[in-house]
Amino acid sequence: MPALAWSLLLVFLPLSVVTIGGGQSAIADMHRQIVEVHGWMSASQFVDAFAIARLAPGPGSLLATLIGWRIAGFWGALAATIGIFGPTALMIYGVAKLWSRYEGARLLKALERGLRPVAAGMILAASYILIGSLDSGWIGRGLALASTALLMATPVNPLLLIGGGAGCFILLHLLALV
Repeated sequence: MPALAWSLLLVFLPLSVVTIGGGQSAIADMHRQIVEVHGWMSASQFVDAFAIARLAPGPGSLLATLIGWRIAGFWGALAATIGIFGPTALMIYGVAKLWSRYEGARLLKALERGLRPVAAGMILAASYILIGSLDSGWIGRGLALASTALLMATPVNPLLLIGGGAGCFILLHLLALV
């Protein structure tokens, strides 16, 4: 395995452990490591990879696989995938055994309540990073914020928001405003 793939593995191993609330909770740290610390991708390339990962079926953590592929090909994709899924899979196996043994215990209920705000904060941090990395200026940021608000406040289908955002950009382009 090439040295760059080993580097990717070492970046994604610790990120796996902080995916409280799902893979999207580690996006801010992924961005920091991939774009700012190592310079393997630009902020725009990272957002593009994020968009592709969100449109593809499967878990959002497949972003790591796309990043690995973009940076170091097959070996990079393999290393990033093992790095982001491996530690968490092993931990979940152990936690599930303990959880089933002590189901309903006060400590577990308190732990669940305590981790909710942590997961929410990490997801908000990821949103902040992604919106700040958009190349589409204030119009794109405004559409992203409006879409986020709609998603949180209503049961609207995300595909409608994607189509609506694309429609807005097409209309603005036709009117020569973008």
